[in-house]
Amino acid sequence: MTVADSLARPPPETHGRDIRELRGAMPSVRVNDDIRLWYDVAGTSEDAVVLVHGSWADRASWRPVIPGLAGSFRVVAYDRRGHGRSESAPGHGTRQEDEADLAGLIAGLGLAPVHVVGNSFGGSIVLGLAAMRPDLFRSVIVHEPPLSGIVSDDQELQPLLADFQSKIEAVLRRLGTGDLEGGSRQFVEEVAIGPGAWDGAPSEVRQGFRANALTWMDEQQDPGWSELEVNRLSRLSCPVLLTQGDQSFPWFPRIIARLQQAVPNARVHTFQGAGHVPHFTHAEEYLRVTSQFLRA
Repeated sequence: MTVADSLARPPPETHGRDIRELRGAMPSVRVNDDIRLWYDVAGTSEDAVVLVHGSWADRASWRPVIPGLAGSFRVVAYDRRGHGRSESAPGHGTRQEDEADLAGLIAGLGLAPVHVVGNSFGGSIVLGLAAMRPDLFRSVIVHEPPLSGIVSDDQELQPLLADFQSKIEAVLRRLGTGDLEGGSRQFVEEVAIGPGAWDGAPSEVRQGFRANALTWMDEQQDPGWSELEVNRLSRLSCPVLLTQGDQSFPWFPRIIARLQQAVPNARVHTFQGAGHVPHFTHAEEYLRVTSQFLRA
């Protein structure tokens, strides 16, 4: 099943309640640099989980698994800065700003220590913050963080990463001309999924890519977006689950292996037949694996 196929399914109903008080259907919190982040809350448990989405997406990307998680946890899914309804700051941003935003969200809602789940670039944000503020985390689950900088010394991967980077740069050039439609299509069909995926995606999915294209472009301008001081993760004493799909790019297993070496309590799970977004394409299995880990 492709990402486009899974996105075509209607999202399940979720119901949100602010942790402190009702604020209507869509609460928000001000964090780093006075940025307003909008978020949803589902579930009423005192045990909370924060979901951190990847690039080209927003909080809605978690909808296939939120109802299942909300049966056992209070689930907070937020739009990262520059995504969905959340605000952004002028100028080029950095991943460290996203990390500070996440810390501000956790502190602002009084959640620490809390379970945090991240996908893709969201996983990089989670690990970046965990390396600096392990006290904020009760547990960590990340799927395929694109921390290619930590495997830059892998000779076998270098030509593959170079070819991938050339495709990324081609997308950046197209977006730089203002062609958000063409750049988004190029990313989906030549980098992320494959030929025909753009036309096969629902219109709201294509709109989501277009809406988040400039924020992804901004993320790519951060020279440290793919780097992490993995030795700092040795201070992380909470349980950590690192997940990967066996259909993903070949550098992700190498990244996961480096992270597992650095994190004292890390476990690894591989989703068979899955790629970079198993919470969409393999939602039932993803929910089962993550829920079992969080409950333990």
